Amino acid sequence: MDSETKKAIIMEHYSNPLNRDIIDDPNYIKVNSSSETCIDNLDIYVLFKNDKIEDIHFYGEACAISTSAASIMTRLLKNKTIKEVKELISEYKDMIDTGKEYDELEEALAYSDIYKQQNRKACATIPWLGLEKAIIEYEKSDN
Repeated sequence: MDSETKKAIIMEHYSNPLNRDIIDDPNYIKVNSSSETCIDNLDIYVLFKNDKIEDIHFYGEACAISTSAASIMTRLLKNKTIKEVKELISEYKDMIDTGKEYDELEEALAYSDIYKQQNRKACATIPWLGLEKAIIEYEKSDN
């Protein structure tokens, strides 16, 4: 994916984010993921059913990288099993750290150059770290 395509994907998801809603439903697990060094502060809402993400949303104030990463994450992970999600999280983190691209990440490949920008790594991972918290909560519950 060339750099212009990456920028276009990021800006489209920042300008028109998918699944950006406040969810007021006790069946959803809500977690917060934020940065200590910038404005990024996102709530992640996840509905798990039968060890699968049935629905996922986010809401909050964040930069273009965090907002677009959350939007792309919600599209990519909806209807995936927890096992599949954990694998995608691992691949995403590796890509953010090393630049290695994994085809399964689809539009999230727009962040494959983030590894070159240490200060933007946190922005790109905030929503994904929130999702990890939600999975931990789900796995601790009785399901």
